[in-house]
Amino acid sequence: MTTAEQTPTTDYRFKAEVKQLLQILVHSLYKEQDIFLRELISNASDAMTRLHFEMLTNRDVLDPDAELAIHIEVPEVADDEPKKIIIKDSGIGMTREELITNLGTIAQSGAREFLEKVSENKDVDPSDVIGQFGVGFYSVFMVADEVRVVSRSYKKRAKAAAWISDGSESFHVEAADKADRGTELHITLKKDAEEFATEWKLRQIIKKHSD
Repeated sequence: MTTAEQTPTTDYRFKAEVKQLLQILVHSLYKEQDIFLRELISNASDAMTRLHFEMLTNRDVLDPDAELAIHIEVPEVADDEPKKIIIKDSGIGMTREELITNLGTIAQSGAREFLEKVSENKDVDPSDVIGQFGVGFYSVFMVADEVRVVSRSYKKRAKAAAWISDGSESFHVEAADKADRGTELHITLKKDAEEFATEWKLRQIIKKHSD
């Protein structure tokens, strides 16, 4: 029996503020959709920084000698299948409970502050300010039909888990098979966002936001 078979899938509903935020993003027509990549790379970088500082005082971590790196892949799919992007990092990772908290519960206050900022100033493009409120992860739903986050914590006894959502009203969490430490985001793109599943486009976005 694998790890993934031992733990049942659990469904959760987003809080009202997060649902409202997701409604804005899922149905957005904002021109700066490419900021989703900036936000996800920033999160991955933060995960590696956190692990670096953890290892200054604690070497008893999963894969202590593994390279700290971020990898972005565009897997090949059949012509009639939706395009995908995979973003991987070898950072601190998350437990099942941390996935639920970090991608569900804790976002409530940040979502509220974001919504207040946008409602106060109608000229503000939400894509310009979303990263200021700790909810930049959700910008992925500007381009994604579904997101699957697979993560394994740096803690040796922690088991891998997956967080899955289509950005509507809920998400579910289930056990996953992942041997190495870190987090993977499997992003299934919307039909009108398939341009992001090309290497040249991804390089262009990364260069734009790193200048």
